Amino acid sequence: MSVAATPVKPPNEQSGPEPRGTWLSHWDPENEALWAAGGSRLAWRTLTITTANLLLAFIIWFLVSALVVRLPALGFQLTTGQLFWLAAMPGLAGGTLRLVHMFLVPIYGTRSVVGWSTLSLLLPALGWFFAVQNPQTPFVVLMGLAFMAGLGGGNFSSFMPSTSLFFPKRLQGTALAVQAGIGNFGVSVVQFVTPWIITVSLLGGATFLGEAQVMTKNGVETPVFMQNATAVFIPFIVIFGLSAFAFLKSVPVKANFGEQMDIFRSRHTWSMTSLYMMTFGAFAGLAGTFPLLIAKCYGGLENAPDPLAFAFLGPLVGSLLRVVGGPISDRFGGARVTQVAGLGMVACAATVPMFTTPDSVAEFPFFVMAMLGLFAFSGVGNASTFKQMPMIFPPRQAGGVIGFTAAIAAYGPFVFGMMFAGAFAAYGNPNVVFYGLAVFFAFNVALNWWMYARRNAATCC
Repeated sequence: MSVAATPVKPPNEQSGPEPRGTWLSHWDPENEALWAAGGSRLAWRTLTITTANLLLAFIIWFLVSALVVRLPALGFQLTTGQLFWLAAMPGLAGGTLRLVHMFLVPIYGTRSVVGWSTLSLLLPALGWFFAVQNPQTPFVVLMGLAFMAGLGGGNFSSFMPSTSLFFPKRLQGTALAVQAGIGNFGVSVVQFVTPWIITVSLLGGATFLGEAQVMTKNGVETPVFMQNATAVFIPFIVIFGLSAFAFLKSVPVKANFGEQMDIFRSRHTWSMTSLYMMTFGAFAGLAGTFPLLIAKCYGGLENAPDPLAFAFLGPLVGSLLRVVGGPISDRFGGARVTQVAGLGMVACAATVPMFTTPDSVAEFPFFVMAMLGLFAFSGVGNASTFKQMPMIFPPRQAGGVIGFTAAIAAYGPFVFGMMFAGAFAAYGNPNVVFYGLAVFFAFNVALNWWMYARRNAATCC
């Protein structure tokens, strides 16, 4: 099936590739002359701006995971099931919206998609700003706002394919790992910032930001400003969104909706989707539920740990290792690195249940270490699978596959939230989920080895 793409013109070595308008007149990052004549500068500028916007997207996407553990202490009457539903809803929205985002860049271009997508984050940010100040906010409204937080999750499936268009294949592993890794930091940022930002009155106590609420924990009342958890990010949403309109360009690789459907005829689309469900699906799912897991497994013990004092470490470790995993995958090959990451995830998933029904908080460090191992190996695997996809598919298809696999994996927070809610309701612990994950990870290790990592694989990547 043909693609309605703007012809790529030979580069003018006396000038860079940037036109005065929104769309680039020509673009071929594999052409060394164009790359040296300004292409490299444009690509890295695009990566920088888009990555900053992606960081904000992840912050808003996982905002609910940082708020939900505090809501009962503020007077919100919510059951355990309702809390897990709130934590899961951004994942449902994020995955669904990614299925839309995966088609947007070839139609509307990088500049418009990144700019408008970022500004749309104002909707959930402002909504939660007001909702957390009123414990009488109906559960259905909270669910709607949790769904809207998924706008941030959707952005990944347009931002990342866009980046893959700007870089030559030799640098795509590094570029995509840097962007996704720093973007993933948004999970840690919101979970780390929330506990301390809510303890201070912003802008010298200006009343238009709202009054303090009372948080009750172990019979102790503490004044907090829960609305600060969203208010602090609103100015950045405006600034970063407008910067996209000011500084980004769009690559002339165009295709309508129908022309992009050809990726679903390839078996590699489905195998890479399964592999990315193993890596990013687990990362996102565990990041969204880690605070509640800590609260439910250890919250009833004497000297119970504060969930948000530790939960941010998982996404932090996973994000760091995703950045590191990119250059490693460029050096050794994505399939080999995915194989190692998958084996590590199997081992860690089988270890976690040993520490989910503790007798004392003395077991908590071992629980955290096993969970951090899961985050670490998933982070490495996130980078290596994104190295594999551009090596398997041509540029336009690679963008679509990256968008689709990311969309399916983005259901991780929803799926994990529902699985953990069911496990706690049926068994009082999450062990059955982790055993199931170990089996799923093992299946993907075998799949990756057979299709990509073994010596005589038809498609080595």
